[in-house]
Amino acid sequence: MSAPAPSPKRSPHLRIHSINIYVRNQDRSLRFYVDLLGFHLAYDAKLQSGERLVAVAPPDGQAVLSLIAPKPDSLDFKLIGRSTRLTLITEDVLAKYQEWSRRGVRFQHTPRLRRIKFDPETRQVRNASESPLLGEETPIWGGVSTRFRDPDGNTFSLVSFDEITHALEAQRRATAAKLELDRRAAQELEIANEVQCRFFPQVRPPIRALDYSGHCYPARAVGGDYYDFLDLGPDRFGLVIGDVSGKGIAAALLMANLQANLRSQCAISLDQPQRLLCAVNQLFSENTPDGAFATLFLADYHVPTGRLRYINCGHPPALILRSDDSIDRLHATATVLGIFKKWDCELGERTIHAGDTLVLYTDGITESFNDSRDEFGEARLIDSLLRHRAQPSQSLLQNIVADVRQFSPHEQHDDITLIIAKSAPAS
Repeated sequence: MSAPAPSPKRSPHLRIHSINIYVRNQDRSLRFYVDLLGFHLAYDAKLQSGERLVAVAPPDGQAVLSLIAPKPDSLDFKLIGRSTRLTLITEDVLAKYQEWSRRGVRFQHTPRLRRIKFDPETRQVRNASESPLLGEETPIWGGVSTRFRDPDGNTFSLVSFDEITHALEAQRRATAAKLELDRRAAQELEIANEVQCRFFPQVRPPIRALDYSGHCYPARAVGGDYYDFLDLGPDRFGLVIGDVSGKGIAAALLMANLQANLRSQCAISLDQPQRLLCAVNQLFSENTPDGAFATLFLADYHVPTGRLRYINCGHPPALILRSDDSIDRLHATATVLGIFKKWDCELGERTIHAGDTLVLYTDGITESFNDSRDEFGEARLIDSLLRHRAQPSQSLLQNIVADVRQFSPHEQHDDITLIIAKSAPAS
């Protein structure tokens, strides 16, 4: 309903770039880490200097190993084949040992069980001992470790601890629970979207000599914009557009409340728009939290005479594009709905002549902004309306929205709703 606030200042992004592993042949090492260990290729790029950058990453986590092939006469070349002091953590060393051994990975020894005693006072590991793991019936506890080499002799440790296994299991459960929660939330939003779409007109009352269309494009799955077409009796037709404060589910619920109030009161006060909206305001203010409000534009169109009676409750002014290209603005005749229990409004009146076009819209159109924070504004809306005015109402509506999105191509920040009603030109 209003322009978004500037993005909050964020701390600069920071993460570990890579850990260097010195190798003789990058292609051979790449096959080892990807084919045997199951790592992913992080990047393989060539600099303008001709140097090749190759890096791999384990399937879990974000650590990156850069595979560097130093020149034979460099100091880094002497680092090939040394212990990397790099430790890989897994929840099941034995399973990884067996899997990688079948693929040809060379281990220095079978996994060994490290029996650990933790001193809570000094917070140190004490009385650690090692014993062969394979073939034993002893339950695994403490830490298990082994070592392996890559094709260049670089040595890595592969370890697991009971605490890590338990933590990983808890993390998996938490991740699975979050995924299920996200799935349910997405499903509920999809259902909410389907329900809200039913709030908008499903059948358009046939109106002689009036070509009209309306559509709502929510910024999220659901939103707070509202439009409606009302059958007010013989030769009378109602057009409604509204915008509830807020966004998302909360705004959608308020929008449903507003629609229900309006439709229920419409059956009682067909010929009294002022009385109708006074009742709607009272119900809306009683059934919504403090601070919630809605702007609304209600128009009562009399087909034979072209008379348009309207009430604008703090909504952006409706536009009438006259056949001579002049613009008539239908400004506010009342304040917004929902804030004041004692509320009143005035009734405005215009005449829609042959060839005129009535445009009702929400501020999601005029307040859409580009990268320079310039808003689309009323002037661009009128320009778009003039350029596409010869088209039928549905095409005119779609082209105006297309112009808004071309002007503001980034993520939509507010709901966009538009009603176009064209009076047939004089024969």
